[in-house]
Amino acid sequence: MGTRAPQSLLLLLLFLPMLPPRGASAGSLHSPGLSECFQVNGADYRGQQNRTGPRGAGRPCLFWDQTQQHSYSSARDPQGRWGLGAHNFCRNPDGDVQPWCYVAETEEGIYWRYCDIPTCHMPGYLGCFVDSGAPPALSGPSGTSTKLTVQVCLRFCRMKGYQLAGVEAGYACFCGSESDLTRGRPAPATDCDQICFGHPGQLCGGDGRLGVYEVSVGSCQGNWTAPQGVIYSPDFPDEYGPDQNCSWALGPPGAALELTFRLFELADPRDRLELRDASSGSLLRAFDGARPPPPGTLRLSAAALLLTFRSDERGHAQGFALTYRGVQDPAENPVMPEGSAQTPAALPDGTNVSCSPRPGAPEAAMGARVFSTVMAISVLLLLLLLLLLLLSLLRQRSCLLAPGKGSPALRPSQGSRRSWAVWYRRPRGVALPCSPEDTQAESLASSYRPLSASSQSSLRSLISVL
Repeated sequence: MGTRAPQSLLLLLLFLPMLPPRGASAGSLHSPGLSECFQVNGADYRGQQNRTGPRGAGRPCLFWDQTQQHSYSSARDPQGRWGLGAHNFCRNPDGDVQPWCYVAETEEGIYWRYCDIPTCHMPGYLGCFVDSGAPPALSGPSGTSTKLTVQVCLRFCRMKGYQLAGVEAGYACFCGSESDLTRGRPAPATDCDQICFGHPGQLCGGDGRLGVYEVSVGSCQGNWTAPQGVIYSPDFPDEYGPDQNCSWALGPPGAALELTFRLFELADPRDRLELRDASSGSLLRAFDGARPPPPGTLRLSAAALLLTFRSDERGHAQGFALTYRGVQDPAENPVMPEGSAQTPAALPDGTNVSCSPRPGAPEAAMGARVFSTVMAISVLLLLLLLLLLLLSLLRQRSCLLAPGKGSPALRPSQGSRRSWAVWYRRPRGVALPCSPEDTQAESLASSYRPLSASSQSSLRSLISVL
């Protein structure tokens, strides 16, 4: 092969993963935790696979700080933007169709190879499947186009009302449902290796091989209720177009939401993504081409969100990919709506946010206070009843011992005298014989477990009023 030259691919391409067992989805939108890649060509891969095949298979990769004779090395990436360094992990510094690495040159002159990384797949890509044609792997409508891209096929099947879209042989598109995959036969990831006719940087299946996607990838609207998932900008993995006006409703189980932006590239400040509380409509955060989201996880106190994205008449860029998940407990310092009365310190991007109670919050707080009050009164009444019972026993008999878990059981001592004395055996316990010469009490006390500090305090308080 010739020397690798830098490639300026604006669209990031699918990296084909190894498939899981039948019935599992390699890149399900509801399982973003399974993936180490969210850009479709794996340019964001920062894992540690250092051989061209998974689990130790394939050829070992060369260290990036020892490849100065080639086009890419750690010396050409001093800021780490491509993820190169003093290691030999697979990377994709030139925007190729999937991660790769340099290898020791062979007699045939091959000095680099693609890496087959099962965990580097775009959520929403379900894998490569055999399509024998009788019956077809996806049973819905189909079509062909000399301008086929991944999103062209997704859009076609989405309009037809199907859940899945499959690309094959670079120019064919098939639609189907999830039930089709139950009888599908997985194929090796490397079998889906043909370039899409409509874009030289995208892969569209292979010869008799179908690359299958969920049609929700790159949709302009949706209602997301799964506990976790991924939302892509419209037309992803293609660039979003001008005059887009899209919205997505997020309502996973939980009291708050965590968002993580895996990719964010908008053309200019007039292309804008807004996050609003779905209940009140309050604006929580807004990002655009000049104000990207902060790195790391963004936690919002709202249980449901409405995301809206708008682009101007000139908008063209890669867009965004964000993962979300519902959490049960709101953060101590969650992001509050913009423009409300209480304004905390500025966030990393300089946007001040503020606090506004959700509808129904006063009623919920009042209910919590009433419940706490009732519980406190109940506990006090129970303690009072126990003390009255204990007082009654003490007045009827002259002695009481605190029992352990075994025999003998709790019972009064024999005798009719009303005099009593308290013996403390600190710090392990207390016994209450009728008098110092009560031999029965002394013999029983040795087999009784010590009282807790709270029980001793209660007994002392009771004795003080007798």
